[in-house]
Amino acid sequence: MAKRPTITDLAEAAGVSVATVDRLLNGRHAVREETARLIYDAAQAIGFHAAGLLRQRIERDVPPYRLGFVLQRPEQHFYASLGEHIVRAVAAAREFRGIPTLEHVTEQSPAAVTAKLRALAGRCQAVAVVSVDHPLIAAAVAELRDKGVPVFSLLSDFAAGVRAGYVGVDNRKAGRTAAWAIARTARQAGKVGLFVGSHRFLGHEMREIGLRSYFRENAPQFEVLDSYVNLEERRIAYEATFDLLHRHPDLAGFYVAGGGMEGVIEALREEGGGRDVVAVCNEITPDSRAALAENIITMVIATPVARLAAELVQIMAAAIASPAQEPPGQTFLPFDLYTSENI
Repeated sequence: MAKRPTITDLAEAAGVSVATVDRLLNGRHAVREETARLIYDAAQAIGFHAAGLLRQRIERDVPPYRLGFVLQRPEQHFYASLGEHIVRAVAAAREFRGIPTLEHVTEQSPAAVTAKLRALAGRCQAVAVVSVDHPLIAAAVAELRDKGVPVFSLLSDFAAGVRAGYVGVDNRKAGRTAAWAIARTARQAGKVGLFVGSHRFLGHEMREIGLRSYFRENAPQFEVLDSYVNLEERRIAYEATFDLLHRHPDLAGFYVAGGGMEGVIEALREEGGGRDVVAVCNEITPDSRAALAENIITMVIATPVARLAAELVQIMAAAIASPAQEPPGQTFLPFDLYTSENI
């Protein structure tokens, strides 16, 4: 039977004196936060029996922050992964004790989002939301702001001038990057398709603006077609992809600016790889990773979810700690690019 680690073992593992460990365990005198964290990390590493007590001692001296998050569809791999990274980022915070509340909406209606926002208002000190841009949502954000609850737009901006800040990638640059990839890798010039989840998603609109502006400036020999709205539904995206391929034999490529790429990938796979059509999608998931490996899609523009979650949590905490200080209006994170050669 393995010997249970002692205080002496813990002190040795943490590189501190036994007296310092004793002070933290018994709360006799203050221990610097950095030292306390060092002891706690060592306690977890060696399996010290009172690691939970050590954590309580540390958390006693830091403020509790209640953070709310409203994400889109929980069944989608991207949002499930983002939620997991947010929970980890809150748990990893050292300056405060985070209490996260995650909610999901399964539809894009403004009413569903505003209902979630108002439900979180009484339980959270700051909220981050993935949402379409709509007057009803802007009104709800203003209502929460007046109650002292800052709201941050996540991934796609909304309620400009009312929300506390935006955290995500630069969606216009993402659209231009998708256009660059299509123009550079297409076998020949032709038509370019575009899928958006909703015209109410400002992020999708900015990606469309970026795509079209790049082709106007740098590759006018390509013709960008009217955008398809797929509501981020797999079946709609699947049928729309077949429609594009069959109606436009000169289709050179297309960009999925929002969700629904699973349907696109399914249709391209059935069409034998999409007839050398260049396809660019968003977010690295098991589906997009497999499609890259099979050369069904050409490139994935991905949000760095771990970094996004860490940055978001810190910005929300700063807004709670210093409500009089103006938070950054927009926080752009560099997106990741994936091809078949670097997955």
